[in-house]
Amino acid sequence: MNPPNLIILVLFYSRHGATRKLAELIAQGVESVPGCDARLRTVPAVSTVAEATEPDVPADGAPYVELDDLNECAGLAVGSPTRFGNMASAMKYFWDGTASQWLSGALAGKPACVFTSTGSLHGGQESTLLSMMIPLFHHGLMVLGLPYTNPELMTTASGGTPYGASHWAGLDGKKTITEDEKRLAIALGRRLAETAVKLRAVS
Repeated sequence: MNPPNLIILVLFYSRHGATRKLAELIAQGVESVPGCDARLRTVPAVSTVAEATEPDVPADGAPYVELDDLNECAGLAVGSPTRFGNMASAMKYFWDGTASQWLSGALAGKPACVFTSTGSLHGGQESTLLSMMIPLFHHGLMVLGLPYTNPELMTTASGGTPYGASHWAGLDGKKTITEDEKRLAIALGRRLAETAVKLRAVS
């Protein structure tokens, strides 16, 4: 009997859609690996008046993440737009509520990666990616980057870093994802899934 497919959680926050497009490309890379299924999830926006203003179910797109998604996944990709060189408050708020998973070690030993989108070319892609790694390290996840065996890292004129996939969306958020950015996002998802498969084989 074949084991069930591994669930790879692709968790993101997207304000104008660029980070969501990257998440979909990473999911495409995940699902190119036999035995892996991508689970797309998002987080609700944080209200500036400290009230719950989002509906319980998003109007469109991916459902909101639940803590069980963390428990059930075999790997995790985390994405957020940049906010002054840091992850968006909505994503940080979600991670601030994961103490029970931290205490139980629910994520320890699982592979993870990060991705982001920025309005300006030098708007903090790398620092945002690094900021998202911090809670992952605290949870004991094994954080993966993109190796330079991906030639697009040397040719990209927009997004794409060894720390994770990224996209330069422009000030209006309407720049399309370049071919280099696309290939790197798919490669990152594939690498995450392949690592999860290898870890299952030795566990």
